[in-house]
Amino acid sequence: MLEENAIEYRYRDYTQEPLSRTELKKVFQLLGKKPAELLRKNDKAYKELGLTGEESNAKLIAHMAEHPTLLQRPIGILNGKAAVGRPVENLLELIK
Repeated sequence: MLEENAIEYRYRDYTQEPLSRTELKKVFQLLGKKPAELLRKNDKAYKELGLTGEESNAKLIAHMAEHPTLLQRPIGILNGKAAVGRPVENLLELIK
């Protein structure tokens, strides 16, 4: 979809190059969301870690940095704005 709309982007493989805690904090700030709002509750790590979604922001961010599959994705960032690409059309909001 991004190619169809001639939008340049850099894909970052979250499993090979996970976001740091600092980057995660910035992403949540740009999105205006709390970590619990983007926590993948069906993820294997969610169950293995015994998470409830009621943990502190700091604790969830630490877990997301360690287990990047816990974070909803894709997330697009452009010019100081961010959007979760679920549905993928949400990413087009970044160019408005």
